Amino acid sequence: MPRSPSRSPSYRRRYSPPSPLPHHRHSRRSRRDRSRTRSRSPYSNSHSRYQHEEALKLLEEETARRLEDEIRKEVEERLNSEEVGLEIERRIEEGRKKLFDDVATQLGKEKEAALIEARQKEEQARKEREELDKMLEENRRRVEESQRREALELQRKEEERFRELGLIQRQKEEVAWRKKLEEEEERANQMKSSGKNKPKPKSSSVGL
Repeated sequence: MPRSPSRSPSYRRRYSPPSPLPHHRHSRRSRRDRSRTRSRSPYSNSHSRYQHEEALKLLEEETARRLEDEIRKEVEERLNSEEVGLEIERRIEEGRKKLFDDVATQLGKEKEAALIEARQKEEQARKEREELDKMLEENRRRVEESQRREALELQRKEEERFRELGLIQRQKEEVAWRKKLEEEEERANQMKSSGKNKPKPKSSSVGL
């Protein structure tokens, strides 16, 4: 049984020829489409700008990678060349020579500093020895001076003691001499006294 047109409206819309639209309806749809287009333009512009920036970024990265590869390749080629090898050897030799020169200069400076320090220490030791010798000489002089004074003092005391002993001896001798003299005088006086008291002997007359 055939289907009625009322039961399949979608089928009818799909295959039915388009009916002419009124002018005002078409103009209303055009304004809606234009407003829709205007409302979608910021997003589409942002998306397009993002794609453009991404493309530029990829292009920059690719360009940088290629440039880096080219630079690396050129550097490797130059490093592998004979001229660069000779230049490297020359610079290595110059660096080695400079290093040896610097080491020799540093050793010379250290040697000079060591010599200066040794001379300073020797001079300091010489001054210390001189000061010690002066101190010992001064001590020796003081000891000798003290011993000389002590010897002079001892000599003075001995001479004074000898003088005292001599004086005592002279005093004793003088006392002994006086005592002897007194004894002799006393003896003489006694003899005189005994001579006066003795009777005179009588003279005998002898006849002629």
